[in-house]
Amino acid sequence: MVAMNPGRPHRKPPREDNLADRIYQRIKQEIFDWQLLPGDRFTESELAARMQASRTPVREALVRLQRDGYVEVQFRNGWTIRPFDFRSLENLYDVRVILELAALRQLCDSDDLELRLEPLRQVWTAAPDARPREGRIVAELDERFHEHLVEATGNDEMARIHHDVTERIRIVRRLDFTMDRRIEATYAEHAQILHVLLSRHCEQAQQQLRAHIEESKAEVRKITLHMLDEARRRARA
Repeated sequence: MVAMNPGRPHRKPPREDNLADRIYQRIKQEIFDWQLLPGDRFTESELAARMQASRTPVREALVRLQRDGYVEVQFRNGWTIRPFDFRSLENLYDVRVILELAALRQLCDSDDLELRLEPLRQVWTAAPDARPREGRIVAELDERFHEHLVEATGNDEMARIHHDVTERIRIVRRLDFTMDRRIEATYAEHAQILHVLLSRHCEQAQQQLRAHIEESKAEVRKITLHMLDEARRRARA
């Protein structure tokens, strides 16, 4: 009979699919945090060395990032962080507007509108001294506001498409919350949209939602161009 080893149990190496996911999340976060800039180039070997991983999970992560539109492969020249395509981003914003306006129309016709929107009302009509102010937190709350409006319709396919669009514009959308005035405007505009929607003035709610998104889109374009310029200056320094 083989004696059991009473010592420390053998630890299995991390599965490569889990490692690829962690690498994917780390690279995407570096893109979001402006540590990797549009146009930056690197090879799989360089990235594997930095991530302390083999090339297989690195390649899997890069292929996934390529599919999501964050990087592109360069023939015999490694990988590149994709430049911002403002036209594509604006098209995604247009899709988002269509989905959210349709969601408001469906919500206005629901019998339990107040119940469906109660989680949003608690967040966006809270007393000023009870509101989160940190940009990253407000960005997440803002994202959930808009996703909740679509999810509350009960249309899972609409919610899935909206979530995919949200993922693809997150890199610039979160920049809208780097300034205090935009944080204050978001609280005020979300509260007003909810007030009008709960009063079942659907067309007015749709108009306010469209204006809110268009203003945010214009702001993030300006901030993105400024952030890119600042990041490139730091990289050259």
